[in-house]
Amino acid sequence: MRRAASSRRLLSRLLLAVLLSAASIAPAAAVQPGEILPDAAMEQRARAISSELRCLVCQNQSIDDSDAPLAKDLRVLVRERLVAGDSDTAVRDFVVARYGDFVLLRPPFNVRTVMLWVAPFLILLAALGFMWRRGRAMPAPSSAAPLSEEERRRLARLLGDEAP
Repeated sequence: MRRAASSRRLLSRLLLAVLLSAASIAPAAAVQPGEILPDAAMEQRARAISSELRCLVCQNQSIDDSDAPLAKDLRVLVRERLVAGDSDTAVRDFVVARYGDFVLLRPPFNVRTVMLWVAPFLILLAALGFMWRRGRAMPAPSSAAPLSEEERRRLARLLGDEAP
């Protein structure tokens, strides 16, 4: 009885630890209340643009999700440009002109980024080619010759089917 209660307690603690760690991994929007624009439509546009721009510090998050000071500066810059009357494309182009295509989470397909887009497929093709060549180079399994009468008796003795 004690063992069952102890294992239930351990299981509940483990479940709680997993839930807490999962909650801490989930990205939270880093936009501060002071950054939010009063116009809901313009704020929506700012969020859409911010979700497409990479945090140059974190490099794996959008500036909308990052708490880094540079990401905050970029969020403020995006909102300032929108308030100044720039279009979404003009804001994006302004940020790209300053930081390059790297700032985009989905960089464009052009001459400078072609390897970025093609490399995964080349690696996959190389892996498949390697596996195909490796499979062809392996010898076919030879069929085993049938057991002789002596080998059958010895096997039967080893398996205990026949008395010695």
